[in-house]
Amino acid sequence: MVDNSRMFLDPQLEKAELRLKLLQKRKALSPAEWQEKSHRICGNLQCTDLYQNSLTILAYISFRQEPDLSPLFSDKTHQWGLPRCVNKQLVWHRYSSGDTLKSGKYGILEPMSDAPLLQADEVDLILVPSVGCDRQGYRLGYGGGFYDRLLSLPQWQSKPTVGILFGFGDLLQLPIAFWDKPLQAVCTEVGWRQIPSE
Repeated sequence: MVDNSRMFLDPQLEKAELRLKLLQKRKALSPAEWQEKSHRICGNLQCTDLYQNSLTILAYISFRQEPDLSPLFSDKTHQWGLPRCVNKQLVWHRYSSGDTLKSGKYGILEPMSDAPLLQADEVDLILVPSVGCDRQGYRLGYGGGFYDRLLSLPQWQSKPTVGILFGFGDLLQLPIAFWDKPLQAVCTEVGWRQIPSE
């Protein structure tokens, strides 16, 4: 019997339509809702063994009402890393709360180019900004493929990844393409969900 559960006519078109709907929901959050949900995401994340046992964590600066992780950056028990877009790749730099950031190519705040670099072998955990995630850990991003390219590189493939998103983006199933890489866990304001390993 053929399993049709993951047969989509045009995964990229379906992703684009779904992305638009979820981004509209995110944009409709009031500032108070956005902050409250973001605060709960941070709290749920901090309660996990994966977070507590990680020394160096890659994160992001919130853009267009992504969940705000900035309260975590004052946690001095962790070393933080933020991405800078260079061509079509993400380059990671060390970050401490209060370090200077500048607006990058896409209008996202990024570390300065001369900030100390972080290499893959120093990293314990990657917090991945996500528009949506499904039960199998597949992620809906923004369509640029930055994280898919990163996570396909040998030095990054073994790193634990957690999709950070609001609860309305935690979906049963997403259309996927062959290059999509599943995440290991999902964290929303509702709670933490580990993805079962196949």
